[in-house]
Amino acid sequence: MNTTELLIGLCPVIGWGFFPTVASKIGGRPVHQIFGTTLGAFIFALIVAVATKTAIPTGSDLVLSIVSGIGWALAQILTFQSFALVGSSKALPVTTAFQLMGASLWDVLFLGNWPSTSERILGGMALILIIIGVTLTVWMKKRNQESTNIMKKAILILALGEIGYLTYSAAPQATNIDGMTAFLPQTMGMLFVALIYSAVVSLKGRRVFTERVSYGNIVSGFLFAFAALTYLISAQPNMNGLATGFVLSQVCVVVGTLTGISFLKQPKTKKEMHVTIVGLGLILFAAALTVIG
Repeated sequence: MNTTELLIGLCPVIGWGFFPTVASKIGGRPVHQIFGTTLGAFIFALIVAVATKTAIPTGSDLVLSIVSGIGWALAQILTFQSFALVGSSKALPVTTAFQLMGASLWDVLFLGNWPSTSERILGGMALILIIIGVTLTVWMKKRNQESTNIMKKAILILALGEIGYLTYSAAPQATNIDGMTAFLPQTMGMLFVALIYSAVVSLKGRRVFTERVSYGNIVSGFLFAFAALTYLISAQPNMNGLATGFVLSQVCVVVGTLTGISFLKQPKTKKEMHVTIVGLGLILFAAALTVIG
């Protein structure tokens, strides 16, 4: 791997790593965050499509791409809600782990990956390590019943969100559309959900479309879209390839968790910090095993 390939492979880490921290720092309710994020992602994708002269797909390719974006937006609304409950530094490792497990199980059950016994063993070990890693990242030295219940609620919300994230990844696999062509329609689906959600909330008295914090979160959308685009580039066979590109992108969980702790006043004790780092390391190692498997 040369320097250019490495730098491109790490670009998704910057975008996806800082995305939850920036969205949380800009603030607002989940409705503000999803509206600004999806609007920013759509603007970014539209600029890329025009600059690269990428045509909008038609027929089932268009529908599945939009459905993919709808799945992501629904999941991200739940993820933003979990951020509000426990903070991004605790929620991010959990949602990353759910996505890794969901993608792995989808590959095994529906795509026929891990056909050999050795691959299944490695894959099973990876899933166990993910569970252990997540348990470590949310561990607290002192906890009461209230904090425990809040964490359980956040984990349940993130588990439900995995359905949407899996739709985001799986829908394009039902056709032969490439990632670059699906990019703009996906953001159209994302924005569609955000507009409906924002309109419903606005009817209840909150002026989502006119509040400044909604448009401040466009920056978050730029970060997400930048990460998604550079991941597509990194995963190309003539660059890092899908396996290596995927593993590199998972480093975002470390960046997102540590920046959440540092910049969002989500402190941990020294012991909690050590345990969290071990947990993050296990999640990354598990990601590598899923690729090997």
